[in-house]
Amino acid sequence: MVIPTYNESDNIEWIIGRLRRAQPEVDVMVVDDNSPDGTGKIVEALAQTDPHVQVVHRTEKAGLGAAYRHGFRVALDQGYDVIGEMDADGSHQPEQLQRLIDAIAQGADLVIGSRWIPGGSIVNWPKSREALSRGGNLYVRLLLGIRVKDATAGFRLFRRQTLEAIDIETVTSTGYVFQTDMAYRTLRQGLTVSEVPIEFVERERGDSKMSKDVATESLKLITRWGLAERRAQVQRLLGRRAA
Repeated sequence: MVIPTYNESDNIEWIIGRLRRAQPEVDVMVVDDNSPDGTGKIVEALAQTDPHVQVVHRTEKAGLGAAYRHGFRVALDQGYDVIGEMDADGSHQPEQLQRLIDAIAQGADLVIGSRWIPGGSIVNWPKSREALSRGGNLYVRLLLGIRVKDATAGFRLFRRQTLEAIDIETVTSTGYVFQTDMAYRTLRQGLTVSEVPIEFVERERGDSKMSKDVATESLKLITRWGLAERRAQVQRLLGRRAA
């Protein structure tokens, strides 16, 4: 499991401990963006006594997508066949990871832990944030023409072949829109995306990295992709009529 971090010293040892207890055979890779609060040092200490834990140090804070791409590349180079992602703040519960593992074992190319399918839920969110997330995902479905209910979710498992088909080196999105980008690219490759219900719990410690600017930038990119997809559909339709 790839876990990106920036200033998560209050959470990182706690969440790694939960993940290691819930899934003792799962390896943990923390990708730290040079956290000034010492998050990377904490993981280094854990890695000295646990061979299932490693830390990848980055030199700057360059966005969620950049951290995940880096971690995915390292994991691919190390030979992993299934590579996952989750947050460090406890919003993704390691005790529910087995749901994603079962779905990937049944043949899905990408599995998403979803808040917005039957059985999924959220804890400690105000109604305004729920409305924003649901509305954002509806916007994604309408504009991109995909059926994924929670394309913005960040609790996921990818098959190695999925990341290779996407070619992560060509992915340029760096913020939270990275999650939507990866789901969209998976579907465009003709691969299967499965959603399983999870309970998403709002962080109790530390500061959220989501901001109004990040959300605005995500909407701009999704709009751009959606318009490009609509143009492509029109061109395909005109091409068929001309033939």
